[in-house]
Amino acid sequence: MSNKLHPPLMKKHSQTDLVSRLKTRKILGVGGEDDDGEVHRSKISQMLGNEIKYTVREPFGIRLWILISAVTFSVMALVALVFPNQLYEVVFEEELSTTNISIRLYGGALLSLSLVIWNGVYTTEKVIIQWTLLTEACYFAIQFLVTFITLAELGVMPNTAVLLLLSRLLFLVVTLAYYYHLGRRNKKM
Repeated sequence: MSNKLHPPLMKKHSQTDLVSRLKTRKILGVGGEDDDGEVHRSKISQMLGNEIKYTVREPFGIRLWILISAVTFSVMALVALVFPNQLYEVVFEEELSTTNISIRLYGGALLSLSLVIWNGVYTTEKVIIQWTLLTEACYFAIQFLVTFITLAELGVMPNTAVLLLLSRLLFLVVTLAYYYHLGRRNKKM
């Protein structure tokens, strides 16, 4: 047998070979666009996802709106708990003939809602902010209907009650507008 001399093995450096790197990345599924149009730089980022798409793009002024709502709910709750007669007299312009317990229960419910809304002030999670706004919108819609029906049954429309109805309608519209804007999908950049 003859000994053939083989040429020395040349080690291929795949880091410097661009074609080899491209083939490797294609096999791993890295570097191309996924269904959402995201380009992943590594398999790890592909598996974990891109945290940028989970950040909330908040509409302008939403934090201020939630803060104003939280303060308003808290103040109204405390007024209903501490001064139930005066609250009724201001809205309906007549003295309260029933017990104070119903207005104090209303104050307790408002205080509970205010705690939910205060949580919405400090959170960064989109779902919690949406549920906070939806809770607030439901409250304003129900309060508008209840107040309107009560005033229609009484047959009186005091100026303060009309102002209260208009303010609840305004709060409902603004809250629903923020809820709608927060729920919209953002366009890809």
